[in-house]
This record gives sequence, structure tokens and C-alpha cells, in this order.
Amino acid sequence: MFISLEGIEGCGKSTQIVLLHQRLLDHGMPVTLTREPGGSELGRHLRALLLHQQSANLTAHAELFLYLADRAQHVAEVIKPALTAGNVVLCDRFTDSTVVYQGYGRGLDPHLLDSLNQVAVEGCLPNLTLILDLPVETGLRRARKRNVLQDLSASEGRFEAESLGFHHRIRAGYLLWAALHPGRCAIVQADLPPEKVGVKIWSLVAPRLGLG
Repeated sequence: MFISLEGIEGCGKSTQIVLLHQRLLDHGMPVTLTREPGGSELGRHLRALLLHQQSANLTAHAELFLYLADRAQHVAEVIKPALTAGNVVLCDRFTDSTVVYQGYGRGLDPHLLDSLNQVAVEGCLPNLTLILDLPVETGLRRARKRNVLQDLSASEGRFEAESLGFHHRIRAGYLLWAALHPGRCAIVQADLPPEKVGVKIWSLVAPRLGLG
């Protein structure tokens, strides 16, 4: 099974994916934990470029094709082999991020982006996408505080530095995209204590894997 976690900056994806990973391991499931950008050897180089504040002048199209290159290599090198081996794959961001950030956020055509994603992943799409949702102001406050505490503001803070309007478009884009794909996407309220968010996520994941 392939599960992706999505959401605005500071929504708690990284925390929740680690909690879910551990819970699956506790149930004896083989799990591969990965992320985008940066899940492959090539991706680690692209992540440094895509998220650094010095890349603020990237055009929307240049940004798009870097993400697609990261994804194509990631699928071939990490995700497909893990699924073939019978692992559950947990991915922090995947195709929906491109549709929402470069589409609804940057103004590119979401349906064109969806088509380009199909080329990059060659049919390898999540069975379930969990979209963590909370107010933009709450998420940005969390994300910027984290970046300061971990000294990531320069190296990974490019999107957190975007305007409030950009982040509101991202949140609205996620909600719209989820409504268009109700069979795959589930909205999870994320402005709750992490343990309560984790319980909700488990209630969505466990039945699909036949776990209690």
C-alpha cells in the first residue's frame, strides 16, 4: 500500500508520518518511509536547490520541472522497488503537492500538471492521501518557529517566506483537489494535539490494511 501525507507548511506532516511509521512497525508491517523532494540520491541534491532561500528567483516552470525530475527518479529508485518488495510506503508529499503548489499556488494549469505527474510516476500513485488541514496562520507560525529552532530558515525556508496570499491559495487548492478525488483523499483536522491527529490518521489507515 502506498500512502502519502500532504498539507500546507507547518501542518504536522513530518510528525505524523513518523508516528504512523512506528505504529505500522509495531504491528509487524514492513514499511518504507520517504519524502519529496529528497527521497533519492538525485533528490537530495534537488531538495537543497528547491528549498533554499537563494533559489527565490526560480521561475514557476523551472521549479515544476525540478520537482518532476525528483519524482521520476524517486519512483524508479525507491517507491516502486519498495512496493514490489511488499512494503507499505509512506511518503511526505507526492504528486498532489505539485498540482497544488505549482498549480493553485503559482498559477499553472492543475490539469496539465496532473498529466505531467502521470508521465513522471508511470502509474505509481498513492492508494490513500491524507491531507492535514489547519488555518494558514497557525501552520506558518509553526513552520517558521521550527526553521528558526533548527537553523533551517535559509536552507529550507523558501516556501515559508512566500506571501500570506500564496499560502491561502495552497490551503484552498488542497481542499478543492481533495473534493475532486474523494476516493483517494481524506482531510484530517490538524489543529489538534498531535496524539489526537495520530488517532484520526490511524482510524483511516488501519482498516485499509486489515489492522485493529
